[in-house]
Amino acid sequence: MYGFPRLAEETTRRLRSSESIVPDADFALCFYPDSVQLIHRSGRENPLLVDFAAGAVDHRRKFGGGKGQDIAKAVGLNKGFTPRVLDATAGLGRDAFALASLGCDVSMFERSPIVFALLFDGLMRAQTSDDAEVAAIAQRMQVSCDSLLNSTIKIPEADVVYLDPMFPERQKSALVKKDMRFFHSVVGDDPDADQLLQAALLIDCARVVVKRPIKAPLLANVKPSHQILGKSIRYDVYVKRKLV
Repeated sequence: MYGFPRLAEETTRRLRSSESIVPDADFALCFYPDSVQLIHRSGRENPLLVDFAAGAVDHRRKFGGGKGQDIAKAVGLNKGFTPRVLDATAGLGRDAFALASLGCDVSMFERSPIVFALLFDGLMRAQTSDDAEVAAIAQRMQVSCDSLLNSTIKIPEADVVYLDPMFPERQKSALVKKDMRFFHSVVGDDPDADQLLQAALLIDCARVVVKRPIKAPLLANVKPSHQILGKSIRYDVYVKRKLV
């Protein structure tokens, strides 16, 4: 386990060797004794941190619909098989936690050092939570500060590769939750999303699942095997072989 001093040191090192530093940024990554938080210097936004035991994440675990959720159908969850998932664009880990709560072992890649620090901190707190159920779910999750486009990394064994690339922020910003607008302003878009899909399709797995806005174009113009459509989100499913 890193511990806060080492996590802060490692995050600083990664930031210095990447393009993640934003000159005169409106936000700051703060390492407090009990959590890592992203704060807006103006004070107009609530601090952003990862907490798997509270808020919308906890509500989804308790009332989100279980294996009836579209994401569960997309990755192929059923009574006879629980896939191992590589979430290659983990972000704040919300979908990964939902899958882990349904029994999946989830490996996560997050290439932003800032977001990795938030996610790693949240995961460590969840794994030692007083809530035994949250702790058990978090034990099925692990995270690395990596990218599928880094050719030198070892890809974890997985049955499903899951992609949820960042897409351009909608003009009607009221439609986007406030914390996600803040998150989007820090992380930006994923202009190489097409390349991420192409890299995912080369991995030895049973299927690749891409989460997209309902009207968004296909990544890399590659037609999926099938789609699962929700009200505002769809899942493009690229089947390579049977999951069993």
